[in-house]
Amino acid sequence: METVMQTATAKRVRSVRPVGTRAVLAELNSLQDVLALQDMLYKSPLPGQVDVLAAAETVMVVGESAAATRAIGARLLELELAPLIASDSGLVVIDTVYDGDDLADVAELTGLSVDGVIAAHTGQIWTVAFAGFAPGFGYMVGENEALTVPRRSSPRTAVPAGSVALGGQYSAVYPRRSPGGWQLIGRTGARMWDLDRSQPALVRPGDRVQYRAVREVVTAKAPSSGDAPAREPEKEHHVESGLRILNPGAQSLIQDLGRRGYGPLGVSAAGALDRASLRRANRLVGNASSAAAIESVSGGLTVEAVGDQVIAVTGAPTTLTIESPSWFESGDGADDDVQPGAKRSAPMAAPFALLDGEVLTLGAPESGFRNYVSMRGGVDVPEVLGSRSADTMSGIGPAPLVVSQVLPVGGTTASTAVGSPELQPEFPGDGVTVLDVVPGPRADWFDQEALDSLSNQEWLVTPQSNRVGMRLDGTPLKRTRQGELPSEGTMAGALQIPPAGLPVLFLADHPITGGYPVIGVVRDEHLDLAAQVPIGGKIRFRLVPDSPEFITPFTKTPEK
Repeated sequence: METVMQTATAKRVRSVRPVGTRAVLAELNSLQDVLALQDMLYKSPLPGQVDVLAAAETVMVVGESAAATRAIGARLLELELAPLIASDSGLVVIDTVYDGDDLADVAELTGLSVDGVIAAHTGQIWTVAFAGFAPGFGYMVGENEALTVPRRSSPRTAVPAGSVALGGQYSAVYPRRSPGGWQLIGRTGARMWDLDRSQPALVRPGDRVQYRAVREVVTAKAPSSGDAPAREPEKEHHVESGLRILNPGAQSLIQDLGRRGYGPLGVSAAGALDRASLRRANRLVGNASSAAAIESVSGGLTVEAVGDQVIAVTGAPTTLTIESPSWFESGDGADDDVQPGAKRSAPMAAPFALLDGEVLTLGAPESGFRNYVSMRGGVDVPEVLGSRSADTMSGIGPAPLVVSQVLPVGGTTASTAVGSPELQPEFPGDGVTVLDVVPGPRADWFDQEALDSLSNQEWLVTPQSNRVGMRLDGTPLKRTRQGELPSEGTMAGALQIPPAGLPVLFLADHPITGGYPVIGVVRDEHLDLAAQVPIGGKIRFRLVPDSPEFITPFTKTPEK
């Protein structure tokens, strides 16, 4: 992986590294330069710019296409950073009770008294440098380094929502109950993330914050789960047309093509993991490609038609069984051959009718892992930040489907007719799924032996895998560089290597920043294949070089 150096000055991007083919990572000389570039890209987006993810020493820019990303990389190398102008907006004041479990430890680490820690925390203006970890979690940098402290050696499994904390040079407020390793110094009732506000995040990158010591705060109600979506399932009400969930199977979620452009708020794109199967299912029933559908894993999903529906099921090949209701009567215009309680099969990747009261059951996949069930008109659930997708990492969007829940039919049709049956890709079944990987932005943390080991062995998908990422087991990879990497933007397809050496392949619900080196990035077109690898399945990575067309903008001769 080539890294291109620029003039060693705080006024330019130091280097640009590709992150797959849809993003580039700009490295800068200081946090002030990070803030300056972030501010420039917010105010004057580059052509094709989709998202900007600032971190401690880098800014990742996501492009709408590979071509747009190449152009963005070239343009970043040419930019001269403008001085960051302090925001003239008002301060965000966060009332805080300073009684955190780690307050005394922070005093000892900094050489201050407890009162001195409180005075130092409240006596300076903090600037939100970037977001990450969870929606509403803003990394705030202060005017001095008096409160720079290490993270806890052993992270807590659960940090209460509203906890005010210090980690490294940053301060932050945990927006919801979640694991965390920062030093807790207090608590606040401020709602850091509230989807009922026009701007859900209380603080955003560039905002100025001041903490104010108080004796007590009004405790805000916050989501208690760190993993499940925060919103309750839709309560059943009278629905004239849709699908009733009789059995959600192992896990069934509502997904569309996801939400983009909210990285600065700490929100990943989410959306269907196998995007091609979702698009195919929607195309078959005449929907817009982005219509919401059901994503289900490992079979077992059972739904009942409320009113007559047109359905298509795509993804993992499986048996589709339709059972007529016991009250079904022939001779009223229906097919006389269909008897009450009779069963029939339905085709995969083809539209079919599911009449009022009929029940559809998805069998266990013959190969693959995920199925997509679309109904003509789409699933009509409320949009959150422009999408109906469930994000299991952040808790945004509809909750997992539950028994007796009714999904109303929407109106997102794109055609007056349904589509013709389509061929589906073949999945390897008991074989090995081969995924193309390009060198990652931190491939230089590993030697050739580790790169060879990445591609020469079969990796086992462990039960700890989910929509956030696939945890793989095999022969661990060894780093050649010691120490930890400052958190930086990441994306779906990134192969992070934690200290134990076992890769984690980020999927759609991944955190937007990560602190482990990315050795490679699965090519975007192979992420749909990755989505169909089941628990216990095997993956082999095929390391392919970056295309010359992609690398060309980043091979300028370093200036002397």
